Amino acid sequence: MNKLGRGHRDKVQQFMTITGSSEKVALQSLKASDWHLEGAFDVFYSQPQVKSFTDSRHVEELYNRYKDPYVDMILADGITLLCNDLQVDPQDIVMLVVSWHMKAATMCEFSKQEFVGGLQALGIDSLEKFRDRIQFMRSELKDEQKFREIYNFAFGWAKEKGQKSLALDTAIGMWQLLFAEKQWPLVDHWCQFLQARHNKAISRDTWSQLLEFARTVDPTLSNYDAEGAWPYLIDEFVEYLNENSVIQKGQLNDWNQKR
Repeated sequence: MNKLGRGHRDKVQQFMTITGSSEKVALQSLKASDWHLEGAFDVFYSQPQVKSFTDSRHVEELYNRYKDPYVDMILADGITLLCNDLQVDPQDIVMLVVSWHMKAATMCEFSKQEFVGGLQALGIDSLEKFRDRIQFMRSELKDEQKFREIYNFAFGWAKEKGQKSLALDTAIGMWQLLFAEKQWPLVDHWCQFLQARHNKAISRDTWSQLLEFARTVDPTLSNYDAEGAWPYLIDEFVEYLNENSVIQKGQLNDWNQKR
């Protein structure tokens, strides 16, 4: 490692600290990703042998620490304890990423299979390793494809069991959380519009199409196609923006001035 420049040496050390890997593995992963740290994480965690790094007994101990005393699942109290141990706020979006890795079916609970399988896939068998992976999981939100997967996962995860649609208040909370990461300038306008004009549960189609709208349509609506195949709710939102003069002369006005 002495032959490396300081920037590369720092990345190797950071990679080893977060992944618990050897210097050799760190170098291989970083070189494979052209020295992009986030890309190197992807290379490392996509390798099948990561699963072999976990001690199943230690994973079981972690599960038993958090599982409910009366049901063979981790419920809200266990997740609160887990967040305390990880030094993460339960409302932190990284807990959504954790749930995505665990393929959790429902918010605020993990089955044993979800929790154990998720930790093994991540190569986690101790709290220390779990804390170290948090930075990696947070970085995944910056990856466009992973963000899309996490966003779409959030709909099923956040809705009530047995319901096809997502309660409006829950949807608004999730959008504010997710679009705080993507910094979509119209998110507050969208939530205000829904509360003023819609006041109904959100369908999966509207949920998925909104991400496409936020990703492809300029916040000033300069490239919005009224003949496009957007859900009626998004078309109504555009009308609402125009009616309230949120968009004027191709510019997005300050929302705070309009309220």
